[in-house]
Amino acid sequence: MEESTANLERSVAAPMIFIIVLALQFLSRLFEINKKKGSTSSEDMQLRAEMKQLLKEASALSQPSTFAQAAKLRRLATAKEKELAKNQEIHNKEAKLSHDSYTKGLTIFQVLTYLLLIIWFWRIPVASISKQLVQPFGKMLSWRAGGPANENVMVGIIPWLILSTRVGKSISRRIFK
Repeated sequence: MEESTANLERSVAAPMIFIIVLALQFLSRLFEINKKKGSTSSEDMQLRAEMKQLLKEASALSQPSTFAQAAKLRRLATAKEKELAKNQEIHNKEAKLSHDSYTKGLTIFQVLTYLLLIIWFWRIPVASISKQLVQPFGKMLSWRAGGPANENVMVGIIPWLILSTRVGKSISRRIFK
C-alpha cells in the first residue's frame, strides 16, 4: 500500500512540477511582451491626429501670400510634437516602474517556488525513466535522487527543474511570438 502511494506521488510529481514551471514561464513571457508593446493613450492619439491635420493644412497653403499662415501652422504642429514626446516620456517612466515591480515580484515568487520544490523533493525521485532512453545522461539526471532501480533511472528534482525550465521557456516563446 505504501509503495503504491509512493509510486502514485512520483508519477504525478513530474507533470505537476512541469505545469507549475510552465505557468511561471508563461507569466514571465507575458510581462516581457507587455513591456515591449507599451500602450498609447487617447490623448496621445488625439495629439497625433491634430499634428497630422495641422501639417496637412500647412502643406495645402503653398502660395507666397499664405506663407505666414503655413509657418504658423507648422510651428503649432512642432509644439504638439514636443507635447506628445513629453507625454510619452512620462508614460514610459511610469510603465517602466510598474513593469520592474511586477518583474521583481515574479522573480521572487519563482525563486521561492523553486526552493520549496527542491526542499519538498530533496533526495526523492521525481520520475523514473528507462535506462535505454537516457543512456549517456542517466547519472546526470539521477543526481540527488538515488541510484538506478529496476533498470530505470530515477530523476532528481534539480535536473527536472532545469529541464522543465528550458522546455517551458521554449514553449512560451513559440506560443507568444
